[in-house]
Amino acid sequence: MTDLLTRRGDADRVARAAWTRLAEPGDEAAGAAIAALGAAGALEHVLAGRRLPPEVLEHWDAGSPARLNRALARWRTRVDVLAPDRDLDTVARFGGRFVTPEDPEWPAGVDDLDLARPYGLWVLGQRPLGPAVGAGVSVVGARAATAYGLTVATDLAAGLAAQGLTVVSGAAFGVDAAAHRGALAAPGLTVAVLACGVDRFYPMAHESLLRTVAAEGLVVAEVAPGTTVMRDRLLQRNRLIAALTRGTVVVEAGVRSGALVTARHAATLGRALGAVPGPVGSAASAGCHVLLREYGAVCVTDADEVAELVRPIGVGPTAADRAPSAPEEDLPPQQARVLESLPVRRPVGVDSLVRVAGLPRPDVEQALAGLYLAGLAEFRTGADGQVWRRT
Repeated sequence: MTDLLTRRGDADRVARAAWTRLAEPGDEAAGAAIAALGAAGALEHVLAGRRLPPEVLEHWDAGSPARLNRALARWRTRVDVLAPDRDLDTVARFGGRFVTPEDPEWPAGVDDLDLARPYGLWVLGQRPLGPAVGAGVSVVGARAATAYGLTVATDLAAGLAAQGLTVVSGAAFGVDAAAHRGALAAPGLTVAVLACGVDRFYPMAHESLLRTVAAEGLVVAEVAPGTTVMRDRLLQRNRLIAALTRGTVVVEAGVRSGALVTARHAATLGRALGAVPGPVGSAASAGCHVLLREYGAVCVTDADEVAELVRPIGVGPTAADRAPSAPEEDLPPQQARVLESLPVRRPVGVDSLVRVAGLPRPDVEQALAGLYLAGLAEFRTGADGQVWRRT
């Protein structure tokens, strides 16, 4: 096994591919070893069965020699199945690639995970990963979603995609799948993050959906091809979804939903966090209400509000900008005052308006002319001259 890193020209890339099979996602001991020794150097220690040097602990505040030894023993159990050349060839056959921190398309957001950042990312799809998720929003929620949750997720995703934002989710049943489908229907860009190898579409019922996502967007995993789903990998996948994007929106979730794990990671990483409210008696939305009450999530109800949440300040319309304004809100002060003085039903003469508005007659007449042209006032001519009322 010692010639593992010499079979291809890029030793770091081969080593990082090996680490995606050797260690579980989010393993901080592996992250510390790679930070201290480089991916290839750390792997050489594992392959040779040598203890990791003390400088690894300088990168790992929570580490100890005993924890390092346990990690080394854990990794050694998988040395015999390492085949990074085969894994790289496998993803290439699927039309994919392996992305490392040295690549231009590496998504900078995952570096915020520090020692728990991915060793590398396996990717299907033609779009550059970094720019895609850099304009991304994670839309997540319950697998057992209600019709309300599915409708909201679909509409949100379609609206976000139509505004040029990438919808990122986990391809699970329920809200995740609805989010992917909504983005595709816009049409727009969506990214599915898997807890298994990119060559093992999961869940199997979503194979067609995931093939479409791979063809039109991106499918991403941090575990090697052929790796199966496990519960811990699903939980670690949630941290990756949160780190990839500008913000996370939870559409519908119970209090024990995995979507809340994604939301907590987003909050910890300093990402924008939104939650869609549901009926107060709905257990399916109880998790969203917890986020609103206890985690400082922003209440969002449509794609415009989500876009406002994740975009930099000053970019795009705000809620106030989108709200329809009443015609009288933009009137000059004298016209506004005369408009307030006008009755809705019984028309009155100009002399009456002069008294009520407290303005000179020429000012009232000028204001009435402006209101008439704006369609806010109308008059008729009677025996006593012109009388006016609101339209």
